[in-house]
Amino acid sequence: MPDLLSFFAACPSSQGAGGLTLYRLQSAEEIYMHHLIALASWVMPTHTWTEALAIILRWIHLVAGITWIGLLYFFNLVNVPFMKQVDAGMKPKVFQYMTLPTLQWFRWSALVTVIAGFWYWAQIYVAADAERMGTSPWGTIGLFLLIWVVTWGILYFVISKTPTGYVVGAVTTVLVFLAALLFVNFTPVGQDDNHVLSIGIGGGFGIIMLLNVWGIIWRNNKAVITGTLAGTPPANAATLGRQAFLASRTNFFLSVPMVFFMAASSHYTILGR
Repeated sequence: MPDLLSFFAACPSSQGAGGLTLYRLQSAEEIYMHHLIALASWVMPTHTWTEALAIILRWIHLVAGITWIGLLYFFNLVNVPFMKQVDAGMKPKVFQYMTLPTLQWFRWSALVTVIAGFWYWAQIYVAADAERMGTSPWGTIGLFLLIWVVTWGILYFVISKTPTGYVVGAVTTVLVFLAALLFVNFTPVGQDDNHVLSIGIGGGFGIIMLLNVWGIIWRNNKAVITGTLAGTPPANAATLGRQAFLASRTNFFLSVPMVFFMAASSHYTILGR
């Protein structure tokens, strides 16, 4: 009924006998012009360059992150038990046609996730807070990178010694707790901003996970797989595999608090405001 009323309202009318109002049907040209004018009156929402960049970076970060974490869970929950059941003669084909291609998606999606997320955090939140405070954002950005890269360096040393999983878990817990504490208490910018602080922790976990992917998981698996496919597996294949497994398990468990802090940055204020 509203469409019918609006149609008649748009039609020219004339007064008929007995005081009745007579309506005539619109021509095709009139209908076309009516809709054209209505379309022209509709204004697209306008966005600043910063707002457009923010949504693009968030979209890339989310899509790449879903790919990365999805493959991380695939490796830990599906692939590890699956490979234990595969016959030795079948493993080369599995390595060549499943594991290697999946690792390619895994490592590159990890890199894209972290780059897009880091860019978003640094420009949209840290730089904005720095401008509000009248200072430089580089102190916070540099501190973030220093703390989490050093944390990974210590963790890398521990994993390289191939200890038990419990030792790696305990060391990782202590390291990330201390790293988070350092960042929250000593960041020059954003000490009152939940976005800066929460992503500063969750993103730090992401830095560790990325470096585990490129520094241990990909490198060790590539050495074992390419050697196996060439018929000359490395002599330390078992050690390389164990290190990759420990790094992957570390990423698996770190992904849970990582996602929590990322979500909390916008949906649950736990640090700052």
